[in-house]
Amino acid sequence: MASENYYDVTEWPVGNPYEDIGEVINSIIADIKSRQTNIDENEGGKPGAVIYIPPGDYHLCSQVFIDISYLKIMGSGHGFTSSSIRFNTPENEWPNWHELWPGGSRILVNIPLEVNDEEYKGAAFYVERSGDPRISSVEFSNFCIDGLHFVADGPGIKPENTYTNGKTGIYVKDASDSFRITGMGFVYLEHGIIIRDADALSIHDNFIAECGNCIELRGSGQASKITDNLIGAGFKGYSIYAEKFGGLLISANNIFPRGKNSICFEGVTRSSITSNRLHSFYPGMVVFKENCSENLVSSNHFFREHEPWPPFQGIDNGLPDCYGLLYISGSNNSVIANHFSEVIERKKIKPEGETPVIIRIVSGVGNYISNNHVVATEKKEEAHAKISASCFSAQVNALLTTEASEPYTVKTVLVEDESHDNTILDSGSNKQVVMDRYKNAFRVTPAPGE
Repeated sequence: MASENYYDVTEWPVGNPYEDIGEVINSIIADIKSRQTNIDENEGGKPGAVIYIPPGDYHLCSQVFIDISYLKIMGSGHGFTSSSIRFNTPENEWPNWHELWPGGSRILVNIPLEVNDEEYKGAAFYVERSGDPRISSVEFSNFCIDGLHFVADGPGIKPENTYTNGKTGIYVKDASDSFRITGMGFVYLEHGIIIRDADALSIHDNFIAECGNCIELRGSGQASKITDNLIGAGFKGYSIYAEKFGGLLISANNIFPRGKNSICFEGVTRSSITSNRLHSFYPGMVVFKENCSENLVSSNHFFREHEPWPPFQGIDNGLPDCYGLLYISGSNNSVIANHFSEVIERKKIKPEGETPVIIRIVSGVGNYISNNHVVATEKKEEAHAKISASCFSAQVNALLTTEASEPYTVKTVLVEDESHDNTILDSGSNKQVVMDRYKNAFRVTPAPGE
């Protein structure tokens, strides 16, 4: 027997999902609300529903408004493919491609926007419900949200490379509990996911890339996780951002360029960044601001290089190389057993002649930095010959090139005068670690022959 709480957007009698899937889903949600009105019927009454999106291209012209719990919107394929590569390939080559656009269960965000519209109006899916209890157990699974195009926002850069269009994939305005975003694809959105006041949130196994910002946890939150995702924001925004969060787990993500920060915390406490692979073209890969305290950064691989793909060369996040790959403003954080690879070109260091910094502690007390390994090398000229017009080839060649490089001087740990009572163990030589050794504890990394 078919369930009355299972909906297929292609079989719903209201609207045309290929022309405006937003109208169809809003009509389905209205039907769920009209049928599920009793809040206590046989110890139940509002089980929610599943809305299924079969593989296909569905334009979204009306924002989907969600104000019910226990709703799952799911498809049959995240459908991600690189729009950035397509838009930076000559159009006369497109007819020879196997496909041009993202696929799977794909939503094309066509929401009409005005210049001064509020941010939430550009969201494909907008979740808002105040009161008790908090809206709970809304799930998004296994479909693609495609912002289609970026737009010009100033001179000097191709419009499709600006990461600007006012569009958001999922925007959660009010406090929520146990939301799940799994197996999704997000591409060419100014904001992939914005969630405020999250509790027990799971963002797992998604492909979120070529967005201005990928994941933004705003307001406050607790006990949530961002795990096993493939993520990469644009040069203006964050791959992962969180503010006033406690108990956030960020683990096993592959975070690739070119976000201005791979991970940015503001006022975050007692959270963990573990076992991630972080790749960036700029300093400020992981940034702790506003007194982030008692956080663990462990067993991550940091890789910083210069942009190898011609369309984005000459663009950066505006930070100098002395800013640090890991920037800490806060107290009692632990940075243990991370690997840092910095592959640089002397002529591209900013400001010119500056010594790059790996870990920089700018304020706070009691931070514990231990057993971190830093490999800092400068590319030789023969390595530059491998630069390719192909995004894939350029980046793979850059990742694999190790033989054409030589050691380069860096400050592995820099502790500013405003910070004290920190412990730095086995994370650099006497010359590499710069700090007041009367105010901080230090154990040098042993070297052969010493």
